[in-house]
Amino acid sequence: MEQRTHRLTSKDLVGKVRKIGEGYAEVELKAIEEMRVDEYGLIHGGFTFGLADYAAMLAVNEPTVVLGRAEVKFTKPVKIGDKLLAKAKITEDQGRRKIVFVEVFNQENDKVFEGTFYCYVLEKHVLD
Repeated sequence: MEQRTHRLTSKDLVGKVRKIGEGYAEVELKAIEEMRVDEYGLIHGGFTFGLADYAAMLAVNEPTVVLGRAEVKFTKPVKIGDKLLAKAKITEDQGRRKIVFVEVFNQENDKVFEGTFYCYVLEKHVLD
């Protein structure tokens, strides 16, 4: 399936598309040095959230999709060098409103994040 939204997203900072299907998407991201917040190599949670958000947008895959809100839980820390995989699936399709559940796993298949993303497909681009 062709990517129809968020086409200019940074592969290094937000993620690289692995799969897009009907109501489903997978995105991968390697935690790099620029994401570091301390001397232990912990990465900022915003990068994990960004990966999950990107996967949710791709599961909807409409050019005008936006995030309205999210309920998330960070379940394990992420460090430099970790390889993350986000899996997003639409769990409720209410027309222009889509609810997407996203899980993010590290290279050992440990869940590091999960969340419910409330997405909205607008009639025109949010900046128009």
